Amino acid sequence: MATLHDMTRERAGGTALIVSAASFIITMAFHPTGRELLAPGQFAHVMPVGVAVHALALVCLPIAFFGAIVLSQRLDALGAIVTYGFGLVAIMIAAACSGLVATAAASQIPSGGDIWRVLFTYTGMLNQAFALIYAVASSAAIVLWSVALLRHAKALGIAGAILGPLIVIVVLTHTIGLGVHGFGAIVLAEGAWFIACGIWLIRLKR
Repeated sequence: MATLHDMTRERAGGTALIVSAASFIITMAFHPTGRELLAPGQFAHVMPVGVAVHALALVCLPIAFFGAIVLSQRLDALGAIVTYGFGLVAIMIAAACSGLVATAAASQIPSGGDIWRVLFTYTGMLNQAFALIYAVASSAAIVLWSVALLRHAKALGIAGAILGPLIVIVVLTHTIGLGVHGFGAIVLAEGAWFIACGIWLIRLKR
């Protein structure tokens, strides 16, 4: 029988999944594109937005990890939390490269010119490399959670079992890129699934 502590933890974990997923979606919705950063005279206006949205994502990473721990405990899915944690480390580095390193370096370099293009190309490559690691790791974790969910919430489990492999396929076959729009689509799809998981945790029968 579930204790009051278990019920409180599951509600908190479900809320954490919803809040973090929504925050990641907001991050990608307002994430500046490379074209906006390189547009003449726009960097000073775009940079604060880039820093702010990446800071939001970084702050919410521990919240996402907490929610994932609660979900894994509820489903007894240790492999999923290990895999997801690995992915979160990768996306933390990606966010730092894109939102902190690139903008800080650009602010120290005279605006415009080829050196800016080289800088943003290089940090963009770093960002996408770690974004790829996150996309694959988080998708694998979703599959592991979904297998366990089939015993508790079949529709949610089936959805995750389809979503996880689909993301890996479209990423590895380069059907979609890992730029702002491509990765934003991945974050939106995964975010919807995590929000559904959060609602499931909150609404569990006591």
